[in-house]
Parts: sequence; C-alpha cells; structure tokens
Amino acid sequence: MKTIKGIICGLVLSTSLFGCEALQADAKEKGKEKKGPVEAASKAVTIAQKWDVPDILREVSGIVYLGNHQFACVQDEAGVIFLYNTQTKNIDRQITFGAAGDYEGIALVGDNAYVVRSDGQLFEVTNIHSQQNQVTEYPSVLTPEHNVEGLTYDQKNNRLLLAIKGEETNSPAYKGVYAFDLSSKRLSKEPVFKLSLQDPLLFQKKQKSLSKVWEPSEIAIHPVTGEIYLTEASNPQLFILHPDGKIKNRFALNKRDFYKPEGIAFSPTGDLYISNEGKKDAGNILQVTLKDAQ
Repeated sequence: MKTIKGIICGLVLSTSLFGCEALQADAKEKGKEKKGPVEAASKAVTIAQKWDVPDILREVSGIVYLGNHQFACVQDEAGVIFLYNTQTKNIDRQITFGAAGDYEGIALVGDNAYVVRSDGQLFEVTNIHSQQNQVTEYPSVLTPEHNVEGLTYDQKNNRLLLAIKGEETNSPAYKGVYAFDLSSKRLSKEPVFKLSLQDPLLFQKKQKSLSKVWEPSEIAIHPVTGEIYLTEASNPQLFILHPDGKIKNRFALNKRDFYKPEGIAFSPTGDLYISNEGKKDAGNILQVTLKDAQ
C-alpha cells in the first residue's frame, strides 16, 4: 500500500508537471505571436531623434522639412502654417492662410507652400520665408467623403499628389491617389494610381467596411530613390510603395512611440521624419531609420 506521504508527494509532483507543461505551452504560443510579420517589421524601425512640439501643435497633421532646423507644420484645426525650430524648440513664425478647418497635409514647391483640407480644397501660400504672402484657393473634384489626408510634391512630374483616407464613390476595392498639375493648376478627375485594398501585403483585419483595411494618413516621395511612402495613423504603419502603388514593404509602428503618425517629411539627402499627434503627451517629430522588413 502506498503511504499517505507517498500519495501527497505524487500529487505535488503531478501538479508541478502539469503547471510546467501549461507554462511551456503558453510560452510557446506567445513565441509564435512574436515571430509574426508585424513584430518583425516593428523591429526594423529605429528612432534616431525626437522633438516634442509646442501644445498648439499637439494635433500636428502635416510637416515639410525646410532645413536649418526648421519644419513647416499644419494642424487639424487652424488655417495656419507654423514654422517650428527643432533647435530652439520654438515656433519661429506663424502664417495664417485660412479660416478654421480640418487641414491635413503640407507640401513645399520652391518658396511656396501648398496645404490640403480634408475635403480636397488646396491652398497655395506664396513666399513663406518672407512677410509678404499671397493665398490662392483651388477648387477640387474631391469631397469630404474622400477625406484627403496626404499631400506631397512630386518634383519629377511637376505635380502634387493627394492621397485619400476615406472612400471612393462606387469603387470599394481601392483608394485613389490624385494629381494636381502645377502648370495648369488643376486636379485630375481620375486617380493617377490606385491603392488596392486587397493587396496581399496588407494586414487584412476584419472590418465592417473594406475601406477600413487601409486608411492612409500621409504620403511622401523619397528624394533619392523616388519610392513612395505612406503612413497610416488609425493602425500605425509605414508603407513603401512601387510606382504603381503596390506595396513593396510594410513596417508596423510601435503604438507607444507612434501614437498617430500623421506626417512624413524627407531631407534632401533622404533623412526620414515622421510626426505624431499627441494625446496625453505632446505631439512630436521623430527622425526615423529603417531596415528592410522581410
């Protein structure tokens, strides 16, 4: 017969083994999650420098690199261009160009800035480095339903590119990128390329609407490679695209560091900057380096 002591020891041993097996299974499952493509991509993103922006730019929605420690910035609520100095951490100057509104992107062509409102309206502000500025507004074929969030200068083709976050009319399978010709000062009625919402490199999360699968928040062109970059703020990510709009690389962004990545800018040599809206913390501009995410 087994002694009482033997029975107790057997129970303790079997319980311990069961607990170890459970812990091992749990660790194995967690290990599987960490090896996914999203985690791998996030490790390819490194923050080189960080600058918190003043509270008035807490909802910074677009940036462009000016050089000499300066960025031109816009935010969601004011028709104002803010010239922010990362060295002094102050706003050097403000240029008012419009009434209150949802301004989402900014691009620089020479000394002239272009700002896009979410309904697609474009504003040209001349000579931003001087005190004498003229403002011209250009009509748009886009609507509030398109919800334009991205704007960049395409120097090679002498145009601006506008990327939408919202929905295309009767075209649920893609989102268009539209072109504003800088010679004719007219916006194309049709997209110059399309972002497929069924691209195999997209993270296909379950959504009530297919349009929620990919919600671009900004667009930029790398000055050296010519590659197209897109951010997504609702599900923080960074995309590098082929010229036809197909995804080449997708980088997951850590939500702790990239709360809402709404802006992208490049220096002339290709240094990458991403701006983030703030919530409890300040908004910021980050200098970012990337490694290939494979």
